[in-house]
Amino acid sequence: MEIPYTVEARPDTGVYNAKLGVWLFLASEVMLFGGLFSAYVLLRVGTPPELWPHGWLNVKLGTLNTVLLASSAITTLLAWAALKVKKFNHYRIYHGLTLLLAVAFLVIKSTEYNDKFHHYEIVQTDGKIADGHLVEKSADFDLVKKTGEVTLHHVRVVEKTEELADLRHAKPPGEGEVKIAAANIKKMQNYGPYHNNYLGIYFTLTILHALHILGGAIVIAFLWGPGSKMWKTEPERFTNRVEVSGLFWHFVDLVWIFLFPVLYLT
Repeated sequence: MEIPYTVEARPDTGVYNAKLGVWLFLASEVMLFGGLFSAYVLLRVGTPPELWPHGWLNVKLGTLNTVLLASSAITTLLAWAALKVKKFNHYRIYHGLTLLLAVAFLVIKSTEYNDKFHHYEIVQTDGKIADGHLVEKSADFDLVKKTGEVTLHHVRVVEKTEELADLRHAKPPGEGEVKIAAANIKKMQNYGPYHNNYLGIYFTLTILHALHILGGAIVIAFLWGPGSKMWKTEPERFTNRVEVSGLFWHFVDLVWIFLFPVLYLT
């Protein structure tokens, strides 16, 4: 049985079925991310300004990821345009570039996550707080107790946690290594999503976004590879599939355009 309206537009909506379906799906996505952005706003306005973190994220990497996603929006558009003018080889090039840009984005994001999970705040028994990155093999408090000490590099030592909130104009951390005896450690915690509300909403928003990037990349990879066989039998329907995947990809790009300034620049 032939599925209707896979190529021609429906008389009631003016678009073919897949395009109607993806617009409805994107409407639900707007509500999902809208709720999370609202949570971010409520958390921020409910926190004293001097306690809300600033300068905790790598703006250079965030900017690079923004450039990568913006470039991928162009390449996925060019891939669809190439099919419209019957240039399948050009389509393969542009969609291949989109995949490479998506993978690069995810690699950079995982690098940022890895940095947070190796960045520790250590409260010492004398009340001072040492903030820095654990040297390799000093992974957790249990291991610290076995070895008798923990070694940090790029360390800041402050009197109060509040001094670590705004790092935009703070003195750069020291370049050397600092060893702290296990007996002098009262508490140690990395900068994972459980560290505070800011990192909780940061990880929630960016991991959800990264999952969308991964899902979109899988679809694009299918259309670039085995799914491209449809071009030989139903080129117009295949072109529509690429257009629908592109609409989702542009939504993912748009979400990041909001995430980048909200999380990295404010």
